[in-house]
Amino acid sequence: MDIKSYIRDVPDFPKKGIVFKDITPLLKEPKAFRHVIQLLGDRYKNHKLDAVVAMESRGFIFGGALATHLGISFIPVRKPGKLPWKTICETYELEYGTDTLEIHEDSIGRGANVLVLDDVLATGGTAAATIRLVERAGGKVTEACFLMHLTFLNGQQKLKSTPFYSIIQY
Repeated sequence: MDIKSYIRDVPDFPKKGIVFKDITPLLKEPKAFRHVIQLLGDRYKNHKLDAVVAMESRGFIFGGALATHLGISFIPVRKPGKLPWKTICETYELEYGTDTLEIHEDSIGRGANVLVLDDVLATGGTAAATIRLVERAGGKVTEACFLMHLTFLNGQQKLKSTPFYSIIQY
């Protein structure tokens, strides 16, 4: 199945000069979405994972489905003020400014094997901050996984020594 055929380019979104990779056509087609989850499930079924950690919002879509498929925990990472319990936060650099992510402080058991998952690896800031959050919460990131990798943005450099995988590359 050609997964790229289900990804729509949206020029000048969210601002002029950016070509946004829209996953909604993929989500609209059950066979395509199921295929993506099956591919990821096949890759990770023997990895001895304890949890999938995914970032809001599009990462939740894939992360929840994959965690359910694998029969392991799903742990959300959110923007500040969105989680109802005690959190650990991580602030990271953006091209123009900073952003912050949070995770529940009791969400990951000490030494738990964790897969970090998001829809796209672009500049790498969100993924790198999430990896740091998982480590601070006591987990071990075995790999970072993405539906898409925008290779021209070199986001993999921010992942440092964390192995990563993506289904498709641009």
